[in-house]
Amino acid sequence: MATKNYLSGLFGASPVAPLQEHMTLVDECVSKLVDLFESMSRGDTGAVEKTYYEMAELEQKADDKKHFLREHLPTGLFMPIERQDLLDALRVQDMLANRARDIAGIIVGRKLQFPEAANESALKLVKATVATCNQALKVVNELDELVETGFRGHEVRVVEAMLIELDELESTTDRMQVDLRAALFAVERDLYAVDVMFMYRVIESIAEIADDAERVGRRFQQMLAK
Repeated sequence: MATKNYLSGLFGASPVAPLQEHMTLVDECVSKLVDLFESMSRGDTGAVEKTYYEMAELEQKADDKKHFLREHLPTGLFMPIERQDLLDALRVQDMLANRARDIAGIIVGRKLQFPEAANESALKLVKATVATCNQALKVVNELDELVETGFRGHEVRVVEAMLIELDELESTTDRMQVDLRAALFAVERDLYAVDVMFMYRVIESIAEIADDAERVGRRFQQMLAK
């Protein structure tokens, strides 16, 4: 009984609760990219730096939650989801926040600003990427319901529909990334070459966030298939 009470104190009603809490922090961090790019497009370096520090704080909180889960996730006890599946999902989620913080760090460190001709495309891509991460969070938050229903029935169909939408959102970011690269290519000869290099690096990292959000969904597809 003592062991059961101890685990309940750590994880609440569900062993996946810390995973969901971690993804909530990750989503908050990634969502800050919209504020970051809006401030960057205005040339408001003070607001850009403020958002960067907010993102860094959220990423650190998510990192703390990750370490907590890794250190305290029980072994040798029955859980409705395999321990390794939870840890794999956690690792992918963690990459989302890391990439978002790294993007913000580049923009602050380089005092980077996309050219006016590419600003609109950049903001559209960021908003679409954030929407993809938001959808991944919705999927993660369904895990309790999946566990309660034994990964069967109506709840499975609900999650499968969410996963289809997640794939569609990620595909949208692929198309937007092409548009942004084209807009930047059209004016890159007039820009400082090193800045252009970092702009393409930022674009690639934004696209990787959308890819990783979809990978979160694929982890759940694997769980459903077991």
